[in-house]
Amino acid sequence: MPNSQVTAQQPRVTVEIIDEVAIVTLNRGLKYNALDMDMFYALDSTASELADNKAIRAVIVRGDGKVFCAGLDVKSIIKNPLNPGKLLKREEGELANLAQKVGYLWRQIPVPVIAVTHGVCFGGGLQIALGADFRYSTADCEFSVMEIKWGLIPDMSGMVTMRELTRIDIAKELTMTGRKFSGIEAEKYGLVTHVCDDPMAAAMTFVESIKTRSPDAIVAAKSLLNETWVASEQAVLVMETQTQKKVMGKWNQLVAVTRNFVKKSLPYRKRSI
Repeated sequence: MPNSQVTAQQPRVTVEIIDEVAIVTLNRGLKYNALDMDMFYALDSTASELADNKAIRAVIVRGDGKVFCAGLDVKSIIKNPLNPGKLLKREEGELANLAQKVGYLWRQIPVPVIAVTHGVCFGGGLQIALGADFRYSTADCEFSVMEIKWGLIPDMSGMVTMRELTRIDIAKELTMTGRKFSGIEAEKYGLVTHVCDDPMAAAMTFVESIKTRSPDAIVAAKSLLNETWVASEQAVLVMETQTQKKVMGKWNQLVAVTRNFVKKSLPYRKRSI
């Protein structure tokens, strides 16, 4: 796991781009990457910047130190009575408030986002992970919809993503009890994509396979699946055609065809959508 030598001067979130992959690290390991106001703002700005970066092919989100994220730093948040209002205020024209953005913005990044979890993934940390397209976890990572412990409900966009991943009775049980469950259970419930001995290595292997495909088609596939998964049949059929028109006949689509028949090493260009 990443080294947890964090000082007060270090950023809450770091980004390192390696071979077209953005590695996003929650960088508050000494505090179990708990979410204080600075972390909320840092995650918001980081995700927004990555959404505009057409040079990257994928994003991996991980936690520094012993855990992925222990959830909300309750003591830090309630120190200032204005903080809850700042988290829940939805700015004019915005789809999500600040609290919701830390989970939802990963869905709005065009390229695939993979959360790599270990240690614990509680409350807001779980909702961050659920906002990713894929979750790779250790078997012994502990998960919890922890908000019920504080007399609250999950409100960081977790309900948007959980409904796509698991049965409603499982979602209700986990939300109403707040009980802890393992990575193995999370995979069984559909909340984790793959359980691995080394989830970071597995995530990187997966990313390398994605990089062999057209960047335009990958982006189009994510957008189409996100928009149609719970839509009506009529809406899905329309969006399929609209999305296909964005990629068909474009440079990267022609490269994909060429790589199948002529030159497998022909490089893709930066995504055009």
